[in-house]
Amino acid sequence: LKDAMRAKDELKLTQIRAIKSAIKYKEVEGANKVLDDAGILGVITSLVKKGRDAATEYKAAGRPELAEKEEKEVAFLQTYLPAQLSAEALTAEIAKAIAEAGATSVKDLGNVMKIVTPRLKGQAEGKAISDEVKAQLSKLS
Repeated sequence: LKDAMRAKDELKLTQIRAIKSAIKYKEVEGANKVLDDAGILGVITSLVKKGRDAATEYKAAGRPELAEKEEKEVAFLQTYLPAQLSAEALTAEIAKAIAEAGATSVKDLGNVMKIVTPRLKGQAEGKAISDEVKAQLSKLS
């Protein structure tokens, strides 16, 4: 935060303040007074998701300058998240979870998601996981 202030980097400054604020809000909101690393990653992940949704909405409304600003903020926030899985690694993990669950159709989506979501938390977005599970299950049926 201090480095961003000294460098007068508004993007970093506002995003670091937003992260701190969201973490404090989550700590006050919840029963636990101090968030662990997983909780902090969850907060940052939710900020990334909100930023992506806002960028999509701005694009749909014909406001490319605001969409670009949101995308820059999302890119900065992602530097605080662990590296995301590649498409091939995601496909392999989901295939393994489908085999463990014994899934045979799209009806088993919930069972597969219960297995794969905790494993890939922080390594892939929930929507990407869900889309890949649906795609692989639809191939089975």
